Amino acid sequence: MEDLHAEIGKLEERIERLSESLARCRKVALAARIAVASGAVLLGALALGLVTMDVLWLMVAATLLLGGIVLSGSNARTAAEYSAKIAEAERLRAQLIGEIDLTLVPEPSRLLH
Repeated sequence: MEDLHAEIGKLEERIERLSESLARCRKVALAARIAVASGAVLLGALALGLVTMDVLWLMVAATLLLGGIVLSGSNARTAAEYSAKIAEAERLRAQLIGEIDLTLVPEPSRLLH
């Protein structure tokens, strides 16, 4: 019985760690979207002549745009892996909880005073 409780505790700690990692992935995904949007806006501004056409600005726009796309794709894969690991750990935890013999506590009798 103690082994089950210890194993459930370990699974809950693992779920917590994985959830924190998934939260970091969400932050990285936001940064990737911002990079793509910034690169697209800068590229559009260069094309429309709102920003002086310069090789440096063109490289920055391309780097933001392509780097954001690559980061987004890589991060999406990592987030999917973390989500799958969380689901598996939760399934195992539920299975272990189901193996515990729970004792039902009877309802107290209703006394009217």
